[in-house]
Order: sequence, then C-alpha cells, then structure tokens
Amino acid sequence: MSNAMIFPGQGSQSVGMQSDLAANFSLVQETYEEASEVLGYDLWNLVQNGPIEQLNKTVITQPAMLTAGVAAYRVWLAEGGSTPHHVAGHSLGEYTALVAAESFSFSGAMRVVIERAQQMQNAVPANIGAMAAIIGLDDSEVIAACDEATSGGIVEPVNFNSPNQVVIAGHKEAVNDAMYLCEKAGARRVMLLPVSVPSHSSLMTDAGKKLQAVLSTANIKTPVINTIAATDGQPYNDADDIRSRLSRQVYGPVHWVKTVKFMIEAGATTIIECGPGKVLTGLCRRINRNTSVSFIDSVDSLQKSLIA
Repeated sequence: MSNAMIFPGQGSQSVGMQSDLAANFSLVQETYEEASEVLGYDLWNLVQNGPIEQLNKTVITQPAMLTAGVAAYRVWLAEGGSTPHHVAGHSLGEYTALVAAESFSFSGAMRVVIERAQQMQNAVPANIGAMAAIIGLDDSEVIAACDEATSGGIVEPVNFNSPNQVVIAGHKEAVNDAMYLCEKAGARRVMLLPVSVPSHSSLMTDAGKKLQAVLSTANIKTPVINTIAATDGQPYNDADDIRSRLSRQVYGPVHWVKTVKFMIEAGATTIIECGPGKVLTGLCRRINRNTSVSFIDSVDSLQKSLIA
C-alpha cells in the first residue's frame, strides 16, 4: 500500500480559502507570511478579503495556489501525516508537488512562479484569450470541435482532466465557437472558466520559452519523492528534466488522466488532494472509482484524510 499527494492549480482559488485551517494551525499564516516577503504584498489579506476579480488574476492566483498547497502540506506533515510515495500537481500545482519533493525550496519555487505568471499574463492581451470546460463528450469529439472552430483563431484541448471532461483554450472567439459546437454535439455541460489567460495553449509558447531562461538559473534538485509530470504522465528524472518539462508545460496540454493512472499503476492505493477545494478529488474518482480519495481544505477534511 502506498499513498499519493496531489496539488491543485488555478481554478481552485476562492476568497476566504483556508481560513478554517489557519484558525487552528499557525503554520498556515506563517507560510503565507513567507510568501508575502517574496511577493512584497500581504497575500493572506488578499486571499481572505478579495476582491475575487483580483484573486482570479493569473499573477495573483498562481502564487496564492502555490502557497495554499504548501501550507496544507506542512500542516499534514506536522499532524503526523506520512510522506507520500508519489506526488503530482495539476498545472501550477506541479510546482507545489516539486516543493514537497524537495526539488525546489518554497521561496525558490515562488520566484519562478512569479515569473511564470507574469510571462503568461503578458503573452496574450487582456480579454483576448479564454478557457472553457467541456463535460460529457469523448476526447475525440472535443478535438473535432476545436478543429472545426479554428476559423475564428486558435482553440485547442489543453486539459484532459477525466473521462468525458476536457478543458479547451485559445482566442476567445474561437473558444466560443468550439463551445457552441460541443453543445451541438451533445455535451452535458459547457462553461467558461474564471481565468485570465489561455493556459497550456500554443498562444503561451512565447511565455514558455521565456520561462526556460528563468528555470535555467533556478536552484533545482532531483526529487526525493517520485514526482509525476502531467505533461506526459511520466516521472521527472533530474533537475534538467524538470527545467525542460516545466517550460513546455506552459504551452502544452495537461494529461491528468495519464498522470493519475500512472500513480495507481505504480501502487498508489490512496490519493490525497492537498490544497483548497476538491476539484482534483472529483476528477480522480471519475478516473478510477476503486481508489481511495480524500482532500485537505479544512480541519475536518484533514482529520478524515489522516485516518483514511
């Protein structure tokens, strides 16, 4: 038996997140204070009080989600939770996973994430890009809709999240076209996501290339925990491999289904989502109903995860 820890990315943020954990564990606010020192503003205040429009900006969301994941993981360990055998993260969550695996220091990861967010925000002008979740169609049907909609610009499948759930991204008009085509094809649900950039689409290629220069000078070590890269669902090998795949991750799709299946096939019998919300918990249940899944976003859910 072994356990895996997974870390959420953008989309799981909310105003007031982790207030319950912070009220019970001083480690949470201490972690946010560390982040604030690097960021130069009071992250905890922003996360607790919003406004949500500010928190949803990529340059704020990414540092906030990294901090939230690290805070939850530190509480998990402090309360006697076992070191996981495998770690993985969804998009930005990979940085949190790599902090847990001791490839990055928290402050080192934060400095890279600040640059990552800024480059991604700069890559596409405001209100030009969009992302949308498509639920209830096969991957092939979503891919076909994106191919058919490209007359309005670029739109691509960018997150293969679970069977019958794919996220698309690209130019706003093309995304809207693809959403319409997916609805026409019988999608159960189609919804725009609260993000400010078309992450993981080819519109982010320039941002990924610029991030490569940042990663080349970052202090990165070989992971001490088996860390699965969601770019292809395979483990990271060493520091250079991490640099290469993290830069490609910005403009390449997230293969979450492959990532979760790899961990299960490698022996993970319990998967714990570490951070705000339970988005990944739901995805994992749809990927494999026989695997035990829990999450840590409150004192109650922490206690349940500790005895799972």
